[in-house]
Amino acid sequence: MLKAKTPKYGRVKRELDKRAPKLVETGKKTLILQGTKTSNVLNTVLSEIYHLKRDNAIRYTRKNDSIRPFESGGETSLEFFSMKTDCSMFVYGSTSKKRPDNLVIGRTYDHHIYDLIEVGVENFKRMDSFTYDKKLAPQAGSKPFIVFSGEAFESVDELKHLKEVLLELLRGEVVDNLNLAGLGRVYVCTAISSNRVFLTHCAMRLKKSGTIVPRIELVEIGPSMDFVVRRHRLPNESLKKEAMKTAKDKLHKKIKNVSKDALQGKLGKIYVPDQKVGEMVLPNKAKGVKRERREAKVKNSNNERTSKKQKEDS
Repeated sequence: MLKAKTPKYGRVKRELDKRAPKLVETGKKTLILQGTKTSNVLNTVLSEIYHLKRDNAIRYTRKNDSIRPFESGGETSLEFFSMKTDCSMFVYGSTSKKRPDNLVIGRTYDHHIYDLIEVGVENFKRMDSFTYDKKLAPQAGSKPFIVFSGEAFESVDELKHLKEVLLELLRGEVVDNLNLAGLGRVYVCTAISSNRVFLTHCAMRLKKSGTIVPRIELVEIGPSMDFVVRRHRLPNESLKKEAMKTAKDKLHKKIKNVSKDALQGKLGKIYVPDQKVGEMVLPNKAKGVKRERREAKVKNSNNERTSKKQKEDS
C-alpha cells in the first residue's frame, strides 16, 4: 500500500488546500494553448479570448505537437497541463487543410477529459476593427450578461452542448449577489442554423426612457465570429453522474435557547433563577437599614414613655 505523503512546508500545504475539492467551488480557470500549426486568425482569436478572461486564464504560446484531444492517447499532455496549472477548462487551437482555424473547447473533471466540442472559426473581426466611445469599454472584473438567441439551442444536441460549454467559458465566477453598476457588457450568441452560431461582444449604453428603468442600447465592441460545429463528444453517463454529485451541507449543531426571527434576527433566552430577595442578608451600612433602625428606635422610645406614664398613673 502506498504511503500518503504530507507536505513539509506551509506554502505547499496552502497550495494543496487551494486545489482540494470545496463545498462551494471558486471560479474555473481556463488554459489557452495551441498546436504545431496555427494561422494568424487563430492566434488573434486565442489572444483575444485570453484578453477577455485575463483574470481567470493561463496562456501557453509554445507549440504542442503531442496534443490530439479526440484521439486516444492524445490527451495525456493536455491532462498534465490541466493538473499543473489547476485549470478545469481549456481552449486548444490548431489549423490543417481538413480543419482550418479549428478550436477545441473542453472541460475536465479531476484533471481528466470530461467533454469536448470542436468548432471552426469564420468571419472573425478583432477588437481593433470596431470604432466606439472608449468610455463604454468594459472594466476589468465586470460580470457579463450572456444571451442565447434561437430555438436551435433547445432542440439540436450539438448546440445544446455548445451552449453549456460557452456558458461556463464566458460567465466567470458564480456569485450570489450582484451590483448592477458593474454590469456593462453582453455576450450575444445567435443560432443561425443547426450547426452555425454567431458570437459577438457588446457594451451596454444606458439612456433615458422617461421611467425609472433606463433604455438599453447595445454597442458592438468586438470580437465577433461565427462558430461552425464540427465534432463533439459528450461525457459517459457514469462520469457525468459522478461529476454532478454535490456535497451535503454540514448539519449545524442545535444551540439551546437560541432562535432566529426574520425581523429581529438572532434571539436568545437567558435563564434567571429565583433570587429570593427576602432571604438575602443585607450589609449593615445600607442606608435603608439605617433609616429603618432609626424609625424603630423612635418607635420603641415612644412605647417606653407611654408605658411609664401608664404605670405612674396607676
